[in-house]
Amino acid sequence: MLRLTSGRLGSLLARRPTACLTSSSRARMLSQQSHEVSETVDMSRPMYYDRLDSPLPDKPYKDVLSDAEQSLKQKEKGPWAELTNEEKVALYRLMFSQTYAEMKAPTGEWKTVVGGIFLFLGFTGLVVWWQRIYVYPPHPRTVDEDWQAMQLQRMLDMRINPVQGFSAKWDYERNQWK
Repeated sequence: MLRLTSGRLGSLLARRPTACLTSSSRARMLSQQSHEVSETVDMSRPMYYDRLDSPLPDKPYKDVLSDAEQSLKQKEKGPWAELTNEEKVALYRLMFSQTYAEMKAPTGEWKTVVGGIFLFLGFTGLVVWWQRIYVYPPHPRTVDEDWQAMQLQRMLDMRINPVQGFSAKWDYERNQWK
């Protein structure tokens, strides 16, 4: 409860009083505001949409019809055998923006996605290459094959772990691994 009250108090204190502003300061404050206003969509009103999963939108694609389109709508009420194919297509286009074939038609978006992935991988490869050259220190001498061979010989000479370990697998008489 206290947290809610302090939050409200903070929001009230943060607000600027606009009633006591002069007209010049009010104009200056309005000029600083962004002129881009996002338009809200009233989802309770019927909307048009092209979706494969719901084939019938709430309202037709074209609400306002021209005179030719209105006469075509009147002709639609009669027998459909009298309509030509062009008129049937025009009637379909009054109700729907796209056909199923147009909605299912492949777009080139996959090319953009794959190109973005390759661009990202290429940039990452350049960063890794740059880090290997300029950021990471050189490899220690213990990574070299010569050093590892000398270390192996030293461990065998010292007979490290002769019962069950490393030196137990070396044949000292023949100088080879068992």
